[in-house]
Amino acid sequence: MKKNLFFSIVLFALFSIALFSCSDNNDPDNGGENSSSVKTKAEAEALANAVYGPLQTLSSSYSFLLESATETTISFEEVDDSKDGPQVSVFETTPSNWYPIKVFNRLYKSIGAANLAIEEIGTANTSSNLTEADKTLLVARSKFIRGYNYFQLVQLFGEVPLVLTSSSTERTRASIDVVYDQIVKDLTDALPNLPEFDSNKSNPSQGAANTILAKVYLTWGQKPLSQSDISAISGTTDPTKPAPDTEKLQKAVEYANKVINSGKYQLLDSYNGIWGVANENNAEVIFSIHHDGDGIDAQGNHQTHCGFTWPKSARTDPHISYADITLENRIPDANDTRKLFSYATRIEYTDAVVDTLTWPVSIVRPGKWIHRTTDGTYRAVDEQPNNIDHIDFRYAEVLLIKAEALFFSNKASEALPVVNEIRKRAFGGHYEHGGKLSTLTKEDLYNEWDYEFAFEQKHWVNLVRWRTLLSQVKNTVPNYEYYKPEYQSATTIKTAFPEIANKINAAFYARVHSHLHAKIDNLHGKFYRFPIPLSEDYTSLGITPQNPGY
Repeated sequence: MKKNLFFSIVLFALFSIALFSCSDNNDPDNGGENSSSVKTKAEAEALANAVYGPLQTLSSSYSFLLESATETTISFEEVDDSKDGPQVSVFETTPSNWYPIKVFNRLYKSIGAANLAIEEIGTANTSSNLTEADKTLLVARSKFIRGYNYFQLVQLFGEVPLVLTSSSTERTRASIDVVYDQIVKDLTDALPNLPEFDSNKSNPSQGAANTILAKVYLTWGQKPLSQSDISAISGTTDPTKPAPDTEKLQKAVEYANKVINSGKYQLLDSYNGIWGVANENNAEVIFSIHHDGDGIDAQGNHQTHCGFTWPKSARTDPHISYADITLENRIPDANDTRKLFSYATRIEYTDAVVDTLTWPVSIVRPGKWIHRTTDGTYRAVDEQPNNIDHIDFRYAEVLLIKAEALFFSNKASEALPVVNEIRKRAFGGHYEHGGKLSTLTKEDLYNEWDYEFAFEQKHWVNLVRWRTLLSQVKNTVPNYEYYKPEYQSATTIKTAFPEIANKINAAFYARVHSHLHAKIDNLHGKFYRFPIPLSEDYTSLGITPQNPGY
């Protein structure tokens, strides 16, 4: 089902509603009377599908927010480094930065749409045009998305207000545990009323609900940082990781096993086959946000071009890219197929023109989102449209969720074969290349997340969950090629490399150098979460207190 088919009916009305209603009436049923205006299945679907519109605008925004705020990525969205993308890239994020504003407010707009759908559909009269089964499914989808949205919010912003009715004026920040309780409630309420499996991966299913519940318990079980924990961080020293809640980690394993044992999902034989318009809804994808492209859905998935700019423009500054040439060696083994398709260093076009995406021509680009041919080779098509679905969860993540939960439950021997299942695909089963691990260390586990999910918007939340964000930045960035003093300015670059001075986009590399030094200079414990932002019209949302340091 195309999500934009029905939600456009009510999208503009929903977007005109403020984030928090001014009404003091917290009774969605207005005294118990049935005031629902929903009469038909189409009207109910319009309400339920309106939850997706705000999410369709966030596919690339998560990249700017979650990738740039780590050691791996820089953003040159605008020439002026004070703009929103570069601000995140150099750790100068503020409450008025567009990306926290956009993500926070759009997630709440989706929550508002979910609340309205739950109330209106739940109280609608049944008829031949709207059956009880129709109502049950659509309310379940709405609760799924509300739980999904709150999970995003609590990971990025910490304590957040729980707005659970369309008339709520709630601005008080609920505790971390209370937010997680609500997430679990929404997802478990939705779960039995969703289909076990849906071939359209943009439709919520039991497989998707079980997957998110597994990730919720994995994260919750490692005791997320509270306001006071953030305030207590000293300088650039990571907070100590506490002993985990092993009961919650066991729940993560149980929910992961539900997905694994369902037999509905699998690792594709080819890592290259996961991405691209031609590969949407493949057997590895569990949940995705549907995109039809610019001007058709709410925005189009700009993740497909922001990290690549435009085809045949290798010398043009990308909006967002890997932070250093050395990151192409982030995956150390050349036989690991993830290296080829995660870090694009060479693109061949359909007319045989080749771009070498490495210094001095350009910089390594994220390769997963480049539209390319389907014959198994790495040849890009000549256009870079924005109609590729955004993959939020895939089967490989379920395996790593299970492995991590087992590892931190002191069951590394049980986690090892789960990790090796992923590595078997990465090495084509050829463990003689070094693919198979004989033991599993914490560093091995962290590396597998890094190798498997490069530029899939998982890295920041992983570093926060592990409490390694600060050390990862300060121990990695100073070793980058572009951090060296030779790259300080266009003049020093051309002096250091006179033999290729005319081929070098010197100004670009000087800006990379500046961004990398700013990452180190501005690093602070407050970046373990993002600021509670302003509204989309840049006024206060009235949510206090602000996150520490902002």
